[in-house]
Amino acid sequence: MRIDIMTLFPDAIDAMMGQSIIGRAQARGLVTITAHQIREYTTNKQMQVDDYPYGGGRGAVMQADPLYRCWDHICQEAGERVHTIYLSPCGRVFDQQVAKELKAAYERLILVCGHYEGVDQRFIDECVDEEISMGDFVLTGGEIPAMALADCLCRMVPGVLPEESCYTDESHWDGLLEYPQYSRPEEWHGRKVPEVLLSGHHGKVDDWRKKESYKRTMTRRPDLFARFDEASLTTKHDRKVLAEAKAEWAAEQESPAAE
Repeated sequence: MRIDIMTLFPDAIDAMMGQSIIGRAQARGLVTITAHQIREYTTNKQMQVDDYPYGGGRGAVMQADPLYRCWDHICQEAGERVHTIYLSPCGRVFDQQVAKELKAAYERLILVCGHYEGVDQRFIDECVDEEISMGDFVLTGGEIPAMALADCLCRMVPGVLPEESCYTDESHWDGLLEYPQYSRPEEWHGRKVPEVLLSGHHGKVDDWRKKESYKRTMTRRPDLFARFDEASLTTKHDRKVLAEAKAEWAAEQESPAAE
């Protein structure tokens, strides 16, 4: 997978995307994340990329032409029009399902990072295929959302993580939150690791994790649990685990500790 990021701050992108798991994946050639400095595509000595908005108002707007020149250079290099996403609070909200869709549909993406009061709508109309938001809030620029989107997609590329289960067992993959995790020591500040995790019984551990995932989702994200498709549980055992989780959760809500 290749992701090209149009930005005014390529050094920030390179610094973050060159580290840890994604950095190692790039070094191994599994993914490529390239940051493009939009200022390099201006036609003025000042390398100006913004100007006052028509109609008045505060701030400045990123101009269409430098953005287009940068975008066109990437597409020319690719030999085709590349699916282009503008990171914008006006777009559809990004989640794991959107990530799955993008990963399945595209091997190459262009991400556009806005700044100031946004970008000239004419560039969006001509070059942008979709707008994506990280949520109902506003940031000073699109770099953090672009890196979040790139990280989420790239970690699903085969070989980036040791096993597919490294991301399929995590929160939101199947519409649920992930179960709690524990490591050494067995007791810390008087808090003990659940005994089942020390039992060595893989079947019981799997059941415990499923139940904790259900219970955590019911407690923290009832909206997610309401959308969970119980019909996806095709075995009697899986349905039994869910029923036990619901019973345990209900009992915990009634206990004094839950008040």
